[in-house]
Amino acid sequence: MAKRKRLTASIPQDQPLGSAPQSKGMFTQTPATPSVRTSGFVKHAPIADMAGAAAASAALEEVSAELSAARQEGRLVAKLSLDKIDASHLIRDRVLIDSDDMNALINSIRMRGQQTPIEVLETSPGHYGLISGWRRLSALHRLYSQTSDEKFATVQALIRTPASAQDAYIAMIEENEIRVGLSYFERAQIVVRTVQAGIYPNAKNALQTLFSNASRAKRSKIKSFLPIVEALGSTLKFPSAITERLGLELSQKLADENFSASLNVQLEEANLESQEAEQNLLLAALEASKGPIKKGSRSFAKAVPDKTVQYEVLAPNLQMTVSDDTLTLTGKAITPDLVDRIRTLLQT
Repeated sequence: MAKRKRLTASIPQDQPLGSAPQSKGMFTQTPATPSVRTSGFVKHAPIADMAGAAAASAALEEVSAELSAARQEGRLVAKLSLDKIDASHLIRDRVLIDSDDMNALINSIRMRGQQTPIEVLETSPGHYGLISGWRRLSALHRLYSQTSDEKFATVQALIRTPASAQDAYIAMIEENEIRVGLSYFERAQIVVRTVQAGIYPNAKNALQTLFSNASRAKRSKIKSFLPIVEALGSTLKFPSAITERLGLELSQKLADENFSASLNVQLEEANLESQEAEQNLLLAALEASKGPIKKGSRSFAKAVPDKTVQYEVLAPNLQMTVSDDTLTLTGKAITPDLVDRIRTLLQT
């Protein structure tokens, strides 16, 4: 039987005996493809992986663009240091902050943190001016001052880019109207101050622009407080307590320059320390300014006797108002001891 011939690879003469045969040139060369080594084996990267990487890169660019747009449009909440925000950038519309409301806000932030961001605008790189959120910013300042806790050293803020100063003032007023309503004096005061600052050309324009969303009746009431702001704004200590009715009466009487000058002098000399005392002085001044009512008046069928009202400062923090058969004492000097002394005096 014929023997089969064994086929063996030829070994080049220059290759050492016993060494592995060289495979170079034995096979057709193919172009290199991307590969990755996994557990000792070479694995070619599939086309799907390259497509996924491209999609991820595109998604990252889209997210980056959206974040940039959100910042430009004031939709991105930023964490800013308290000392980088100028709270006096705009003329503030709020005159007086109720202590109970402020304490409630401070306790809320202490327990739950800041829930609603403030609004600011960038005045220079890294520095900001406050648009709205004065109460929240003040509460955080107090908490940081009291505790030195770093969690109260920053404030969450929306960085706005208002087109003009007028837009910034409108944003401030709308935020305050929604959260904590302003008094009519405060509303009238921001009208007067923005005109004085040159933000608006006149009171009419300021009133119609700042309170464009308010009813005509509400704007009319704000307008009636403008003379009070202009005549008594620098001497009143508790102007936010002036009611609509009292404000309307004062507004009409302040057209008399003599009455306005006399009332300013009374307010300055009295140096009142309580809201009630100031209200009593204003009421007394109005009563004293009323002339006798003539018979046959359309408003009254009979003549009403004219009331005699006297107002006197008895001592520091103690005022007396006398009207016909009524005597009223007001002021912080009224203590239980003083009440007992008056009671004893009257009983003797």
